[in-house]
Amino acid sequence: MGNPRESREPVFHARGLKKIYQSGGVEVAALRGVDLDLYEGEFVVILGPSGSGKSTLLNILGGLDSATEGEVFYRDHNLVQADPDELTRFRREHVGFVFQFYNLISSLTAEENVQLVTEIAENPMDAAEALRWVGMEGLAARFPSELSGGEQQRVAIARAVSKRPDILLCDEPTGALDVETGRKVIEAILKVNRELRTLSVVITHNAAIAGVADRVIKLASGGIVEVVRNPKKVAVSELSW
Repeated sequence: MGNPRESREPVFHARGLKKIYQSGGVEVAALRGVDLDLYEGEFVVILGPSGSGKSTLLNILGGLDSATEGEVFYRDHNLVQADPDELTRFRREHVGFVFQFYNLISSLTAEENVQLVTEIAENPMDAAEALRWVGMEGLAARFPSELSGGEQQRVAIARAVSKRPDILLCDEPTGALDVETGRKVIEAILKVNRELRTLSVVITHNAAIAGVADRVIKLASGGIVEVVRNPKKVAVSELSW
């Protein structure tokens, strides 16, 4: 029997995805014909070393970059053929982003940083509710400089999920964090995945994080080299790196 999740239509359907950059008159292939399907409610880890194409793939899925060749559909919307206004609308309405270095505005409190998104989203959570989701309700009035790295990252996750996105795309969300703090960040992402049924995609070079995923997609040199489904997921408390 096939996996029941994969009997449904994918949230993302990519075929033959290529990305070529020009660097000093030389063509550099960041992606070399990637085929990929991602499904509602999945927690997916895309694993690979620096230069493997992870961030490029994530940016194309999130509408931040465009493919050189191939196709990528978000449900029935062709992102490759979308114009800049359509991609802006796609990002605003459907995608939450979490990056390695938080991107919080230093002059705003934690709650005000989240409110930046809730003010433009169609059906947002209250900013205070979003902070409760990630265990930051007691620190809503603090500025980023008064927060640890892990606390800032959880504010960034609250900001991303406050719009109730269909997709949460996370680029090395634990890359600057120690193990204990990183576990809290992964737990926050997992909570969003479980309770909102948000397709959550985490790209990382950290193989330890793969244990919590439904599927692990391994990239090398711009291509998918292996896809692994976890028969038994590891508890976040057991993660170590």
